[in-house]
Amino acid sequence: MNTAADKGFLASLLPVAAGAACVVALFAASPDASALSRRDQANIDTLNHNMAAAEARYTQALVKIGNNDPDGQKEGDAALEDMEDAVAACGQQRGCQVSTLLATYKRLLKLNADASSPAGDDEIDPDDPDPDHAGDVAFNATVPQAAQAASLLDSHSHRFDAMVQYNPAVQAGIRRWLTDMRGALLQSYENYEYMRQLMWPSYQRAGLPEALLFGIMAKESNGKVHATSRTGAAGPMQFMYATGKRFGLGPDATGFDTRYDPRAAAEASASYLNERMGELNRSIELSLAAYNGGEGRALRVYQGSQGRGFWDASVYNQFPAETQDYVPMVIAAAWLFLHPKQYGLSFPSVDARPAPLRLARPASIYELAICLGNRGVREGFMRPLRNLNPRYEADSWIPAGTTLNATTQIVGLYNRYCLQGPRAVLADQLVRSDPDTAIVRNGALPAADAVRTTVATGVPAPSVHKPRRQLNYSVQRGETLTSIAEKFQCDTGDLAVANGIKGPRYAIRPGQRLKLSGCQD
Repeated sequence: MNTAADKGFLASLLPVAAGAACVVALFAASPDASALSRRDQANIDTLNHNMAAAEARYTQALVKIGNNDPDGQKEGDAALEDMEDAVAACGQQRGCQVSTLLATYKRLLKLNADASSPAGDDEIDPDDPDPDHAGDVAFNATVPQAAQAASLLDSHSHRFDAMVQYNPAVQAGIRRWLTDMRGALLQSYENYEYMRQLMWPSYQRAGLPEALLFGIMAKESNGKVHATSRTGAAGPMQFMYATGKRFGLGPDATGFDTRYDPRAAAEASASYLNERMGELNRSIELSLAAYNGGEGRALRVYQGSQGRGFWDASVYNQFPAETQDYVPMVIAAAWLFLHPKQYGLSFPSVDARPAPLRLARPASIYELAICLGNRGVREGFMRPLRNLNPRYEADSWIPAGTTLNATTQIVGLYNRYCLQGPRAVLADQLVRSDPDTAIVRNGALPAADAVRTTVATGVPAPSVHKPRRQLNYSVQRGETLTSIAEKFQCDTGDLAVANGIKGPRYAIRPGQRLKLSGCQD
């Protein structure tokens, strides 16, 4: 969770703390220590306030570092500097109890040590029925953002615990996630980790638990940004068009449907849930039923239920079978997100530290997925790249100089394998290969110059541009006229004129047929 720089800064505090400890003894021996002026007391109060504020700021910085937020390190360093200043000033202030400030240091040192120490399965007591509840949940680094799930996990009544432990439907959901759907759950977690810094802040600002975000996303889309259902729900949070439009989603100025944008979708989802919770008596189950089965139906059922809960037969039976399955499955996924150890569940470790990737030459996400390989990542990097860059189709050619959202690992692999060398050559060959050139027509062999490279040698042949056989193209979801022009190597203006599309927006829609006038292979 923390970097070596964190430890270095914390270590740098020790000499300051040791020097300040000497000052404690001097003040303890001073006969005037108890007779403080109002000015002295005001200064001491200010120092204590500054120290508390710095501690809170540092704790929040650790959360950001854990969320792979690039601002976390800077804020943590600034908070440490504020604490250094407070300790130094306390040593110079008459009557200031340096030992009080040192106690803050001890808390931070312990917090840093706890968060930095790995928590493996060998540290779990096999006789502990619920290892995820052990200790101070606020600083349990093995349970992502468990402290932020207050509205879902009440530490006093454990309302969510009872909802799960004594509900056979949720128990069945847990069983399904841990058996036939374990792969989908792990894939959802891995996909979520890459998008976490885009999605989680919206739920955090709305006061909603991260576990609920994960549960909905896992059930709705498995964390696949471009998922579209047969009924037209789209994106990682599966918004229908009309509902999404109410919450600010839909085609933007470029024609891109922002339902596929993870940041925008999470923000709309948080707003939608808070609106439902507000009119459904803060019921998690009924709000989830509304999310899946329609808010109008959920509100009518609630208003006629006389306060009965979702699991009451008179309420439960008014929802369709899909919703009856959806609610416990979301709750089960949220529970497993908070309590993986209890079930022997090991979520994948993902290096999702964000970093910009500037393309040195034109490429598609398909090409990048091939040349990057899959070092330490079971399914490679195509899904992370697509999820982080939803405006681009996987086979769209992206111009040189374009900056993509990526991770530090992806950037490192790109610089090593995708700029030059045999893997870069092979990736380029594979994505540009045309199956039509392998077909024998009228007894004639394929043209020799149609094969750009051979897999055996990896030696590229000169590129040969010829008129594309494909004369028409059907617009795909998320595409713009500019991206289509780049994909087929033609001028956007010529393409617009050939199809009667007016600028400057060049608005197009999915399914629209375009004439590929003047485009090349």
